[in-house]
Amino acid sequence: MVDVKKPSELANTTPDDQGPEFTGECWPTARGSWTIFPQLCKGCGLCIERCPAGVIRWASDLGAYGANRVTVDADGGSTCRICAYYCPDAAISVVVE
Repeated sequence: MVDVKKPSELANTTPDDQGPEFTGECWPTARGSWTIFPQLCKGCGLCIERCPAGVIRWASDLGAYGANRVTVDADGGSTCRICAYYCPDAAISVVVE
């Protein structure tokens, strides 16, 4: 994996404590944080298309279904959440603090 920026911490979530556990890559920013869940990203690219700041890009490793997945340069983003709204699989979470 050749990423320009490495995730600073991992975020775990378990829906209703019944389903599978997903590990996400989390990047803190000045306004909040971004989390991408590679196991959920099917590589549709809607987030890349809709990002007004252009900070979402294709990652060098694969996500769900063996398809390309996305990664983010969180420092350049405005944490507007547009990517999270358009992601059909909830693979991106943006929290504004």
